[in-house]
Amino acid sequence: MQAGRVKSVMKSKLTFVLVFFAAMQFWPTAVHSQGQAQNITCKNGSGQYSTKFSTGTTVSVSPLRSRGFSKRACAAKLIWNGQETSVASDAAKIGIDVLGADLGFGEPVVAFQIDETGEGTHLSYRILSLKKPPRLLYTIAGADSYSAADTDLDGKVEIWTNDAAVIDGFEKVPLQSFDFAPTVVLRFEKKRMVDVSSEFQAYYDTQIADLRTQIDPQDLAAFKNSDGVLSLSIRRPSDDLHRLARTKIKVLEIVWAYLYSGRDVEAWSALQDTWPPQDFERIRMAITEARQKGILHGIDPAPRRSVQKSQAYIYDAMGRSGTDSQKILNPFGGAPDPTEQQETPVVLPRSILLHRPSPADVEQSGTKDAAMELLVDAAGKVRSAKVLNGADTLWVQASGGWHFIPALRDGTPVACRFRFLIWDLK
Repeated sequence: MQAGRVKSVMKSKLTFVLVFFAAMQFWPTAVHSQGQAQNITCKNGSGQYSTKFSTGTTVSVSPLRSRGFSKRACAAKLIWNGQETSVASDAAKIGIDVLGADLGFGEPVVAFQIDETGEGTHLSYRILSLKKPPRLLYTIAGADSYSAADTDLDGKVEIWTNDAAVIDGFEKVPLQSFDFAPTVVLRFEKKRMVDVSSEFQAYYDTQIADLRTQIDPQDLAAFKNSDGVLSLSIRRPSDDLHRLARTKIKVLEIVWAYLYSGRDVEAWSALQDTWPPQDFERIRMAITEARQKGILHGIDPAPRRSVQKSQAYIYDAMGRSGTDSQKILNPFGGAPDPTEQQETPVVLPRSILLHRPSPADVEQSGTKDAAMELLVDAAGKVRSAKVLNGADTLWVQASGGWHFIPALRDGTPVACRFRFLIWDLK
């Protein structure tokens, strides 16, 4: 079988082609340069992507053009029957997070992460139906990142985000001075958004444990003896002020990790143990008021569940025969045609945006060709990856940011295990 080449959106000195393979059926797909963040499709007028989904709706992200020339801005739109729905018309950065997944609306959607200003904060997440006519289903705002994934492969897709906007300037500390914004995990259940962060307390516990190891006991004792506000009217050596400020930030991050994972009692206990006593009530009220204005405003926590999570169906394409592989693989279409679904119950994932490591890193590692085994979830995100012909970690690390149209089983997104081949065309 002769495979045709697909051009990469971004040019570089080394060109790599990545392909699916099952029973040695090779198909090429585009790979982007490392020059952009892994979740960005178009940045400052550079980068583009377009595909027609099985519903007949075309998803398009491209540079914004004026009189035929590209501007340093990006646009996203959905096209159907010659009509267009604008998603963003003049944004600094646009990323397709998911395409063809079901985020809980009972229908395939496309979700865009949009940075209007290019500052990297206060991004919006716009979810649109891929059915005709396309329509906006939901918008989330106030975070600096969004990523949908079936985190524990239970068949339910979560949206991992954060409360960046609410902590930007909190206690007069800019967002970039914090190690990270409080993590928030959301999910649509019966088309209604709920906060499911408490289901992932182990994730928050890892954050808390790491933060505790970074706090020096002497610095903590000094902070507890301060006024908490760290008023500049109190003269301190600059090094002392820096250590106090860093300790204060880490204490806040620990408290937030408990709060946002649904453990208020533990949060206030940790705050009482680490904060100056005379300032405790003030900071507790400030934290409470800020959180009430954040991304969770108007969103209810999910009801507590005692039922053990089930394992999602995972389609294994590793052992398919050549004939079956050719039938189920649709390398150039965004998803199977409705007329084909009766004969082709499973269609393998198709890439949306794949960033390769930098040419310098590839040259240094010496791994220009690699066969990989990937497990891609129902949101099109890589849940696990390994190199089959070596122990190199370069491509495994790169795959963490790869986005796919998920595998479809009878039109329903499912997790899929398959193989991927990388080779150098230089």
